[in-house]
Amino acid sequence: MADNKTSEHTTTTLDGDGIATVTITNAKVLNILSSAVIKDVTAAIEALAARDDVRVLVLRGTGDRAFIGGADIGEMVTLNRSSAAEFITGLKGMCDAVRDFPAPVIARLAGYTLGGGLEVAAACDLRIASSDAHFGMPEVAVGIPSVIHAALLPRLVGNGRATWLTLTGDQIDAPTALSWGLVHEICDLPELDAAVARNAKRLAELGPAALRQQKRLLRSWEDLPVDEAVAASIPEFAAAFDTGEPQRFMAEFLNRKRSR
Repeated sequence: MADNKTSEHTTTTLDGDGIATVTITNAKVLNILSSAVIKDVTAAIEALAARDDVRVLVLRGTGDRAFIGGADIGEMVTLNRSSAAEFITGLKGMCDAVRDFPAPVIARLAGYTLGGGLEVAAACDLRIASSDAHFGMPEVAVGIPSVIHAALLPRLVGNGRATWLTLTGDQIDAPTALSWGLVHEICDLPELDAAVARNAKRLAELGPAALRQQKRLLRSWEDLPVDEAVAASIPEFAAAFDTGEPQRFMAEFLNRKRSR
């Protein structure tokens, strides 16, 4: 590994291909999000965001029982109005760090992805799951609404399915999540790491400037009317040619075509 850092609740690695991995650690068996865990994960992601040599970020939990099993109920039961606002603002900051990360973010989803964990997963760009994974938004069952980045769910799965998830608190399995568009790929658990690595490697081999441009455009398209989004993309296309990546990748493509 080109780089390796640890904190109380994260392990961060960065390999020679520019693929970074943040692993949630020491967060109970289901990688539960307490304030301390949220703080460490946010700091790790923000530190990587400041580096130009990161091409892809993989976010995962320790083990295969869960990606993130939700927010820490043991902490939340002690909250009042003021401290609840502080807690959920911290979790929003973590989701924002994921969603605003300049390079693509892949979520490795094994086991359970619940509540705040599904909000974090929704903030990622690609979601790859084990075939035995389960997903849910059980907040209503413990007396609170699903908030912050649960607002992304209607865009991902549609209003009707998002309504069902958040009002019933029921879980769905991985094949259902795939058919709904909540995850992009599923595979048997023994193949999950290979699937994540394959997708990360594929992204890392693309032009990093183009990928960062594309992610920035995808985010802007969410907020702009179609006509404005189309118009705003024209200078982005032109600016890509300042990086040299189009010239290099297009030349390689033409050379491969000629050699056939």
